[in-house]
Amino acid sequence: MIIEKKDSFRLDEGVIPATLQPLMAEFQDFVLLRNTYHAAIREVSTKLEILDDEFQVRYDYNPIHHMECRLKSPKSLFEKLERKGYNVDLQSVYKITDMAGIRVICNYIDDVYAVASLLLRQDDIRLLRKSDYIKDPKESGYRSLHLVVEIPVFLSDKTEMVPVEIQLRTIAMDTWASLEHELKYKRTGGLTPEIEEELKNCAHAMAEVDRKMEKIHKDL
Repeated sequence: MIIEKKDSFRLDEGVIPATLQPLMAEFQDFVLLRNTYHAAIREVSTKLEILDDEFQVRYDYNPIHHMECRLKSPKSLFEKLERKGYNVDLQSVYKITDMAGIRVICNYIDDVYAVASLLLRQDDIRLLRKSDYIKDPKESGYRSLHLVVEIPVFLSDKTEMVPVEIQLRTIAMDTWASLEHELKYKRTGGLTPEIEEELKNCAHAMAEVDRKMEKIHKDL
C-alpha cells in the first residue's frame, strides 16, 4: 500500500528562482525540525501507551485515563521567542523546551508519580527539568507534575536529541486547569481578585476530592 504524504516538502532548485532558494532552504529546515519534534512526541507517547498496556495485563488496571499531544504552532512559537527576547530564527527554536508537549491525565495522584517514575527509568530518556506543582502548587492553585525530558530521534543521517515537555495530572487537576484557563485567558479584561480567590478555593476543594477518591480506591 502506498501512502501519499500531502504536506511533504521538496526543494527543487530547477524550479525555484535562485533568489528564493536560500529562503526556501531555511523553510525546509524548519519543516524538517517540526517533523523531528513530532517524531519525539510519537516516541514518548508510545512509551507511555506501552506502560499503560503493561499495567492492564499485570494488574487489570490502567493508570492513564487519556493523553493529549500537541506541537506548538509557528505563531505561538514565534510569539514565545519574542517574549523571551530571542532572535526569531531557526537556531533560537532549540532554546524552547516545550515545542513538543504531552499531557498525561491519570486517575489518581499515586498514578501520576508511578507513571513518571517508570518513564524516567528508561535508558533513552534523560530528565532535563522537573517541576512538582502537586507538592508545591502555584499561587493560583494550579497543580501538575511537569517533566522536560530529552529523547533521541533517529534520522537518516544523524540522531537528534529532542526535548519534550510532559505534564502529568489527575482528572480533577485537569478539570480545574482547563476551566481556569478558559476563564482567565479567554476573557478580555482579566479576572478580579475576588474571582481569582474563588478559583484558588476551588483548586483546594478539588485537591481534597482527589485525596478522598484515592483513599476510597486504596480501601477497595
